[in-house]
Amino acid sequence: MKIALITGANSGIGFYTSIELLKAGFVVVATMRDISKQAALVKEVEQLGLKKALNIQQMDVTKKEEIINVKSMIEEKFGRLDILINNAGYCQGGLLAEISYDEWEAQQKTNLLGTLQVTKGFLPLLEKKTPSQIITISSVSGFFGFPGMSAYTSSKFAIEGLSESLRLELLPKQIFVTLIEPASYKTKIWQKGLENITDQGDDFKQNLFKYAKASANNGSDPIEVAQLVVKICQTNKPKFRYPIGKGARTLAFLKRVLPWSIIEKIVLNRLR
Repeated sequence: MKIALITGANSGIGFYTSIELLKAGFVVVATMRDISKQAALVKEVEQLGLKKALNIQQMDVTKKEEIINVKSMIEEKFGRLDILINNAGYCQGGLLAEISYDEWEAQQKTNLLGTLQVTKGFLPLLEKKTPSQIITISSVSGFFGFPGMSAYTSSKFAIEGLSESLRLELLPKQIFVTLIEPASYKTKIWQKGLENITDQGDDFKQNLFKYAKASANNGSDPIEVAQLVVKICQTNKPKFRYPIGKGARTLAFLKRVLPWSIIEKIVLNRLR
């Protein structure tokens, strides 16, 4: 039975991924920054009769001591880790001129440095029994810089670069690094992302707010991403990148083949 650890498991993609992994027969170490928010996950798992395979742990990805505590627990109880799923993160929306340095720094500290710290912390356990996997939830914002999301986009671009290097470093050890690049999904991440984008201001800013809100409201069901995670976990030699969701593959293709001048015109025309 494989042991999988997932960060940010109390809501959204992390919540559904924990459930789908349990249903597929995995032992799940579900970590969350605030363990008091475990009730919904516990209730759902109890109804499925799978609570014995669930282990909930408090772990803020920005706190090294909490990462060490969870690592020690897994090492003592299981002796290894088969799959690490880096999911914890949030979206800091807002125009660059209106975001404070502290907000920008906090975004990188959680999304990028948190992912780095967790990956580095649990790598020794992944090396104990290979093949093993590191799956990181990136975003279409990891390859396309949407306006009004520069803080979030920069964190995801950095995660993509980190993962590219790590994929090549760890392949000889049979540790497979994978990126999932979701488009818009109906999760709480958008509540935070839209806080600093308002419909007050010039036409560009108003249209940007409307477009962002429409994308959030029309997002897909996050269970799709959870099911993809399970599929990857059950794959012997997973690919590196998996775009998923409405328009994700099309956007990735167009970013590769179109001149940037054309992309600019398309984006700005949509925001007029």
